Amino acid sequence: MSSYDAAEIEPKWQDAWTDAGTFEARRDPDKPKYYVLEMFPYPSGNLHIGHVRNYTMGDVVARYKISTGHAVLHPMGWDAFGLPAENAAQERRVHPGEWTYANIANMKSQFSRLGLSLDWSREFATCDPDYYGKQQAMFIDFLEQGLVYRKNAVVNWDPVDMTVLANEQVEDGRGWRSGALVERRELTQWFFKISDYSDALLDALDTLENWPDKVKTMQANWIGRSRGLQFAFSLVDGPQGHDRIEVYTTRPDTLRGASFVGISPDHPLARQLEKDNEELAAFNAECRRMGTAEEDMEKAEKKGFDTGLRVRHPFDTAWELPVHVANFILMDYGTGAVFGCPAHDERDHDFAVKYGLPIYATFVPEGELPGDPDEYVQQTALVAPKDTPVRYVRGFAGEEVQTANAAIDAAIAFCEANGVGHGVTKFRLRDWGLSRQRYWGCPIPVIHCETCGVVPEKKENLPVELPKDVSFDQPGNPLDRHPTWRDVPCPSCGAPAKRETDTMDTFVDSSWYYARFTSPGAETPTDPEEAAYWMNVDQYIGGVEHAILHLLYSRFFARAMHATGHLPARATEPFDALFTQGMVTHEIYQTRDETNRPVYHFPHEVTDGKLADGRAVEVIPSAKMSKSKRNVVDPVEIIDRYGADTARWFVLSDSPPERDVEWTASGAEAASKHLARVWRICDEASGAAEQGRDDDALRRAAHRTIHDVTMGIESFGFNAAVARLYAFTSVLQKSPAGRAAKCEAARILAQLMAPMTPHLSEEIWARLGGEGLVVNAPWPVADPAMLIDDEVVLPIQINGKRRDEITVAKDLGKDAIEKLVLERHAVQKALDGAAPRKLIVVPGRIVNVVI
Repeated sequence: MSSYDAAEIEPKWQDAWTDAGTFEARRDPDKPKYYVLEMFPYPSGNLHIGHVRNYTMGDVVARYKISTGHAVLHPMGWDAFGLPAENAAQERRVHPGEWTYANIANMKSQFSRLGLSLDWSREFATCDPDYYGKQQAMFIDFLEQGLVYRKNAVVNWDPVDMTVLANEQVEDGRGWRSGALVERRELTQWFFKISDYSDALLDALDTLENWPDKVKTMQANWIGRSRGLQFAFSLVDGPQGHDRIEVYTTRPDTLRGASFVGISPDHPLARQLEKDNEELAAFNAECRRMGTAEEDMEKAEKKGFDTGLRVRHPFDTAWELPVHVANFILMDYGTGAVFGCPAHDERDHDFAVKYGLPIYATFVPEGELPGDPDEYVQQTALVAPKDTPVRYVRGFAGEEVQTANAAIDAAIAFCEANGVGHGVTKFRLRDWGLSRQRYWGCPIPVIHCETCGVVPEKKENLPVELPKDVSFDQPGNPLDRHPTWRDVPCPSCGAPAKRETDTMDTFVDSSWYYARFTSPGAETPTDPEEAAYWMNVDQYIGGVEHAILHLLYSRFFARAMHATGHLPARATEPFDALFTQGMVTHEIYQTRDETNRPVYHFPHEVTDGKLADGRAVEVIPSAKMSKSKRNVVDPVEIIDRYGADTARWFVLSDSPPERDVEWTASGAEAASKHLARVWRICDEASGAAEQGRDDDALRRAAHRTIHDVTMGIESFGFNAAVARLYAFTSVLQKSPAGRAAKCEAARILAQLMAPMTPHLSEEIWARLGGEGLVVNAPWPVADPAMLIDDEVVLPIQINGKRRDEITVAKDLGKDAIEKLVLERHAVQKALDGAAPRKLIVVPGRIVNVVI
């Protein structure tokens, strides 16, 4: 009997698939299509086990769909622009492109060893000029459609890296790479008008039936549709040109609890006042050094500056409120001004207590009945959900118990009837700022001319390629210092002009790659026929960390591409089904240095809890894999030791795919031993006796397994499918069936395992006489008649120990069962010619023989 040699067999079948062009997607109108896509990776240099899990899931689906007769598109590319490449250029003194393409080559070789069913003929990187040139063409189309514009905006500015940072790149008020204190700066930026689609993006979430609810909830909250009141406070003796402060509030029911008005440090009024007030100018400057992320602002200490100005309350001109500049108010949200209601907002309550401002309750708990509301003291902010009844003491429909939702409607109606503002529906979603002051990104294809203004580049001149002769010796954007690239004639009038030196946010690159994969060689961003055939993505797979920005931007881009003629109408929601997989975790091994700081160690450096020098390590269980913590597992090492199928089998078998899975060396070894067992059992099937017994029982088990594994793959229950295959392997091993039935069952086992362990399955299939490649073999279909349980397997216990089992008809009587049991070889051997003391049949459960 031969043994299974993964190092020999896996490359053989990978070559066979390549030679046959097995995974090249072909448009076939006679077949149903299926488009499976995993979120493409950033080429950091090496795969990790998390990659293995993510892409193996997609591979299982793709291979299964090939077997069920679909034309399958399963492509791969690289999300290749971004700051890490520029950082590498600075540190290693290489061009970002050189570093990026070297990483791509290395990761592609690692991917190939996993045996993934990828159509590499469609591969591209977002830093390929052909790809970003088509992106530039769409930018011009969006500009003509009114979906792109420029405006001044307050941004996160890193004064060391000299670039705009996204909120996610600001950590504790500092640039994630430089560590410099981030400043809020006003710059002229390019924006996508995603807000035009706020309603559509929100309402369409209800149509995404095959998306996780948590992702839809996160997107709904991010878009944030709300009904509120837009109104103004009139200023008392305000500076020239400022006689009112516009406010938008979602809680107009608390307007009679107003205690102060707060404005952003970037509010026009604050900027006007700081010109003549050095103290305020210093305060505003300090505020502008904070990031613009809401989460960071919520965590920061709440600070304010009393401007000395007052506003009149809209319901009582004698009621004046102080105006404070506050560090927690952003100009980009609402109007850049709020009214503070300390009784019902924790942030406002903290602010009021700190600066000695009054606190007026507008509602109290339902059962609480204060006397004079003016004498009611609220020690903490009462923040009641909008659907919770409370007792309003300063409401708009008298003192009564009602929900906040009802009170908000009453407040808006009252204010509109009395000329105090009007009801407005607004969104939390803001337009997408796409300008980045860095080199390694897609150039924005416009030219600035003193005479003509902003002029789009002519499409025949695309792509506007990045120059290769750049230097990173100085901070900032090298494109600003590249006159031969930057200085060009105006496309409109021919006068000297300058290219835009900002490049696009890398989220732009990943917002339409799914569409480009349908026709990666097309002269236009998409080919209409190919897009019409392949779109939508039937199954999208990726991490939940991309639940908001990437997925939301992709949904916007699909709508914008449809509006400009690049996608069909049905593709405005590009992903029919979404699956968010869990992480692969591993223990962290650490010791301590002389200063008690942790020192981390790779898993391969630890044996039985100790290092090579005998020192014991401290173990932190089930932690997210991180290069900095060194608890990463190199999949290449696993493949070298056990083979790719072992790595694939393990990441699919140990946990439901939406949950985290703990990688352990013992788990990988157990997976390897099981696959060796499968090989041995299938190899032995061809040597089984010609005649056997219980052939039908084995066939029934096979068909039940076909049914269960099919359901498992269809429902993303890969671990359940694997568990069923474990069970069937045991049935096949113990079955006394004849050679033909065992070989048939082994071929079925190979087919059912093929999406998970393709190399092993191809080898078994070939050795057992399967026709062609197993990946192309029609998926087995369960016979409904075989799924009906007319029989039952009864364990036979002799003196309390299980020694045998018997398969009988469900309705077989006790006397007949006793007769069959006494004829079993194991029972006769144990009795040794004597009669049993007792023979107990528990119908449908077990048979006990007492000797």
